[in-house]
Amino acid sequence: MSLEVVAWSPDWAVRFEEVAEVLRGAVADIPGARVEHVGSTSVPGLAAKPILDIDVIVEREHVPEAVGALERVGYVHRGDLGVADREAFHAPDTAPRRHVYVCVAGTMNVRNHLAVRDVLRRDEGLREAYADVKRALADDPAMDMDVYLAGKSAVVQEVLRASGEFTDDELLAIHRLNDPSA
Repeated sequence: MSLEVVAWSPDWAVRFEEVAEVLRGAVADIPGARVEHVGSTSVPGLAAKPILDIDVIVEREHVPEAVGALERVGYVHRGDLGVADREAFHAPDTAPRRHVYVCVAGTMNVRNHLAVRDVLRRDEGLREAYADVKRALADDPAMDMDVYLAGKSAVVQEVLRASGEFTDDELLAIHRLNDPSA
């Protein structure tokens, strides 16, 4: 399986807003619900796999309601796929390519997504270091997703440390999620 990492495109922000408009409408009646563009496509200037990552963030008690809301607008619920406090969905169409999740507000995974995005948006050096690692990994035609995630883990740890928002135990837990051999 080969992975495609391409130069950042301003179209990603436009496409996110198109999708987010539908998602925001779906969860409009859920108190505090918000739709966040996360992942590399959310960081201007960052090379990325051309797939949007979108977190629909709600309080824990509203997860079932949010799951139902997304299903009503055509998303297919896939379960948590082994990640606690996150519900995955297949999109009702393929354009743009995207991963959509309902996530519990305040959890380590949500904080991780937001911190990586925010640090990379403001720190050009870390953004370039991250892009270099991603490109190098994607250049290997035999690359698979598990090795790709593990290969990015060290630079992700740098980014998370720069956020100042995680304990050592949380950093280790995130490292182990990305690189089970750690």
